[in-house]
Amino acid sequence: MKRTDILADLDGSGLRVGLVAAEFNRSITDGLLDGAIKACKDAGVDATTVVRVGGALELAVIAKHLSVKHDAVVAIGAVIEGDTDHYRFVAAETFAGLGRVATDTGVPIASAVLTVTEVGQAKERALDGPENKGYEAAHAAITAARAIQAIDSG
Repeated sequence: MKRTDILADLDGSGLRVGLVAAEFNRSITDGLLDGAIKACKDAGVDATTVVRVGGALELAVIAKHLSVKHDAVVAIGAVIEGDTDHYRFVAAETFAGLGRVATDTGVPIASAVLTVTEVGQAKERALDGPENKGYEAAHAAITAARAIQAIDSG
């Protein structure tokens, strides 16, 4: 049996990354967006495009449009449980939509969409530093884009 290992590369040079961030819970999504932008800069990504949308449910449609001219997309949002079941529906539909975009387009759609039960949990995940979920999602998007390029080039 022949085995081929493809090691994903974090070199973002030559890549275009789209970032779509929800306005809802902006005190949290701003931190996630800052983390994603920092990860792109650290990796040497050539160009980023930032699009702001109202809430998490709009992330997928913008991610689909960004996927046309970008090598990877990062979706950023914060869905926080409240007193009703709305949280569950928003979270489920958001992730289903992002998954569809990724499989339909073949472009990596990384998620920095937080689904938490308390605001404090979201704030912790959006702080500046290596545990920032926006940073982690952009890192995942870049390595996935590089892996696809390696696979496609043989």
